[in-house]
Amino acid sequence: MENVRVHKKENGDVVTDAELEANQLLFERLVEAGDGWLSEETADNERRLRCSRIWLVDPLDGTKEYVAGIPEWSISIALMENGGLVAAGILNPETDWLLYGSREVGVVCQNGQAEIDMASGEPLVLASRSEVKRGEWERFRRAPFQVRAMGSMAYRLALVAAGKADATWTLVPKNEWDVAAGVALLHFSKGHALTTEGLPPTFNRISPRFPGLVGVSTAGLGRLRPFLKYAVEDPEFRDCLPWARPLATLESQRPMRSEGIS
Repeated sequence: MENVRVHKKENGDVVTDAELEANQLLFERLVEAGDGWLSEETADNERRLRCSRIWLVDPLDGTKEYVAGIPEWSISIALMENGGLVAAGILNPETDWLLYGSREVGVVCQNGQAEIDMASGEPLVLASRSEVKRGEWERFRRAPFQVRAMGSMAYRLALVAAGKADATWTLVPKNEWDVAAGVALLHFSKGHALTTEGLPPTFNRISPRFPGLVGVSTAGLGRLRPFLKYAVEDPEFRDCLPWARPLATLESQRPMRSEGIS
């Protein structure tokens, strides 16, 4: 994209003018008096821990894809009330694909198209493009599922929640704003989410960072069960054991609830 202005943060991460502007616009449109705010592009403060309503926002997830002109970035918004995630939405502005939902209505897919093909019949797992490039998914190439590299963790979680893919996981740390909306939408669609430590993710914590995250759809749980059982026994996947074991034994129809979902 010729007109994208890119800057470096103090930690070395890339940020663009677009996400800074989107962050300010979302803050002005969403936040009411007394609301808390947790966003990648706003300095965090502990005041949010005392709020009964908190917005968890990533104004542009998938910055590398956005800068490269790859249509796999998203805007991710989740609302938490009284300790529970109650509503969320994830939008891919490039394709106009939107998934939103709430505890009461489940999830709704609107507009646009998600370019995902599950026609082969094999389970489809979405992987981080950066992790694939670093070779971190090579051991999964022999697993009984397709792997598709894609940007934006939020977008990948939304595709799983919408039934466009069976699962996604990242084995590197993620922040709450990266995954809050995706986890909420997964649970609203009766799917499952765990940290890579095998624990249901909780939100609005003092340190808003997870060691990694796994998201699986209701159908995907059954389709991936053979791999999950294999991963429990194979030493090559020992680091996956904390999340593979509980998912392998979980009943497909019973969602694993996060503390932040009620």
